[in-house]
Amino acid sequence: MSIKVIAFDADDTLWVNEPFFLETEQKFCALLEDYLPHHSISQEVFRTQIQNMPLYGYGVKSFILSMVETALRISDNTIGVTVIEKIIELGKEMLEKPIELLDDVEHVLQSLSGHYRLVVATKGDLLDQERKLRKSGLEHYFHHIEIMSEKREADYQKLIKHLDIQPSEFLMVGNSLKSDVLPVLAIGGHGVHIPFHTTWAYETIEHHIEHENFRDFEKIKEVLAHLLPE
Repeated sequence: MSIKVIAFDADDTLWVNEPFFLETEQKFCALLEDYLPHHSISQEVFRTQIQNMPLYGYGVKSFILSMVETALRISDNTIGVTVIEKIIELGKEMLEKPIELLDDVEHVLQSLSGHYRLVVATKGDLLDQERKLRKSGLEHYFHHIEIMSEKREADYQKLIKHLDIQPSEFLMVGNSLKSDVLPVLAIGGHGVHIPFHTTWAYETIEHHIEHENFRDFEKIKEVLAHLLPE
């Protein structure tokens, strides 16, 4: 391989993220259980998030707004101010969560940093992702930080152009096949999938990937055998 740059997704690739959303969603459902069963509230929140994505993008702030909107809709605008305040407080708690690095992440970054340019390529809210990266203690490993509003082929092409490399010299590592792997393969890059134990429904795909530039590993440390010289 002629890889020059390795890009890492952040949430649920470098550190824990999705479980905090699931935990908050359960607390939100408990706040509104007088209106609908928990599973129905979860479905309503997801529907609101998908509808709002073109306006709000990804991240905790978007999630808070979608929860507030869902609460107003399912209560027929009768929800009390106290509940709205609690929803906002749930969001603030998420934004203040400590960073939990995933196993072997720092060892992998340290091992690769002398051989490749490392970058972060992640979706989400700019302020929140910058905060998490700063608190993670990993920032110094990365040559470049790209916080993206979306991860489509054009977005990766823009990043690759900025890095002044060819698509064949770019490898993306992440937990989402939909966002981290498929668009990169489509433009001629390399993709490595490291599954996380839970994945947001929006990021799931049904079909199996067969591609010469694709690798699927159980743990992030397995990339070292694939990427480092003997």
